[in-house]
Amino acid sequence: MQYRSSKQRKRILELLRSTDTHPTASWIYDQLKGEFPALSLGTVYRNLRILQEQGEITHLDFGSTFDRFDGRMEPHYHFVCERCGKVMDVMMPVLSDMETFSCPQVKGKVLRHRIEFFGICQDCLKQD
Repeated sequence: MQYRSSKQRKRILELLRSTDTHPTASWIYDQLKGEFPALSLGTVYRNLRILQEQGEITHLDFGSTFDRFDGRMEPHYHFVCERCGKVMDVMMPVLSDMETFSCPQVKGKVLRHRIEFFGICQDCLKQD
């Protein structure tokens, strides 16, 4: 589907690409509401959905109570802290052979894969 360009959508994308914190829609809303006084949380969610449909961002679902979004589109993995909920990029070589090796197992064509690491982040470990 074709969407008209919007200043709000452009700023949401810029904001996502300028951070590695994998923010929630609420965080994005809080960052931009001063710049766009008429902005609503619903508008943020709608624009995030459009950006996702356009392949500009990724929606991250780790089973938590709120969605997170990633503006980094090159293939990479994530680490999720089970104590504080922080999500961090893991910049290691992506195992593209995994897709080829898994095809016979799934009896189909694997298009992509996703790996997440779960544990306790360095900041939380320091608090112990």
